[in-house]
Amino acid sequence: MLRKNGGRNQLRANLIFIAIGIVLFLVSNRVDELRVYQGATVAVYVVAISSIILLTGYSGQISLGHGALMAVGGYAAVLSRNDWHAPVWLSFVVAVLAAALFGAILGVAAGRLSGPYLAGTTLALAVGLPSLANQFSVLGGEQGLNYDVGQPPLSLGQDFTQYHWYFWIAGLAALVMTWLVHNVLGSRYGRNWRAARSNPTAAALAGIHIGRSKILAFTISAGIAGLAGALLAMTLSLVTPSAFPLALSFAIVTGAVLAGVTLLTGSIVGAVVLVAIPELTDALATHLGGSERVTANLPGLMMSALLIVSVLFFPNGPRLFRR
Repeated sequence: MLRKNGGRNQLRANLIFIAIGIVLFLVSNRVDELRVYQGATVAVYVVAISSIILLTGYSGQISLGHGALMAVGGYAAVLSRNDWHAPVWLSFVVAVLAAALFGAILGVAAGRLSGPYLAGTTLALAVGLPSLANQFSVLGGEQGLNYDVGQPPLSLGQDFTQYHWYFWIAGLAALVMTWLVHNVLGSRYGRNWRAARSNPTAAALAGIHIGRSKILAFTISAGIAGLAGALLAMTLSLVTPSAFPLALSFAIVTGAVLAGVTLLTGSIVGAVVLVAIPELTDALATHLGGSERVTANLPGLMMSALLIVSVLFFPNGPRLFRR
């Protein structure tokens, strides 16, 4: 009976992912260029937030440096595309593998750290790694490297713009990755992560290797973040150190908190909020007089306020997505 119910739930989840994909692609042909670009950015954030949900929500590890892992993926995708002339899909695979390898190395240290020590280590990574790119000419320095994924196929029509092409690629990548993460979290590995997070001692007595479990979670999470970095580089058409600032890492964590940390379906809410904040702050700054100081500080203030409100009043995420 349990297997039968599990099969039904899996089939329902697969049908939901397919339906979401069809709706998104149909809607993309009926909105303007700005909304299509914002939709692609939402897809990028969905992937990035999913990596935090897997790492923090299920494994219990806190990372404040996932923006740096996104940078690893972004640079790996661009270098494989420019130097090896790899197809776009292969550059994404390279981004995932490169970030996962980097995450595995970092995960060895993460397996020995917890709480504020792990958060501090990843925070230092987020501060130092993007700036390190300025020291190597092969990475383009401060100017960065261009990332050209090519023109959309002519079969899609003359009205199918480059931003629509970005949205289709990012949206499909987000759907596939979210589906994969959903299956991983529902597997034995996801159950082991939850057990180790809830009660490490009991999990160890049950035969779960806590250290290996943490390293695996960090590796998979880093690979997902690497894909998000490659998608971000695609939407920007280039990769630079300034594209992966410390604020990006904080934004991803904020989006995960808005999603409920353990709710994969809530990642859409967190991503939409992150994309909407700049537009809301611009409108509010204009209403307040449009001073340079207000425009510069208002997004961070609003992000911090949302994070505090979410932790205080919605710690388990949006009610709509709770199980």
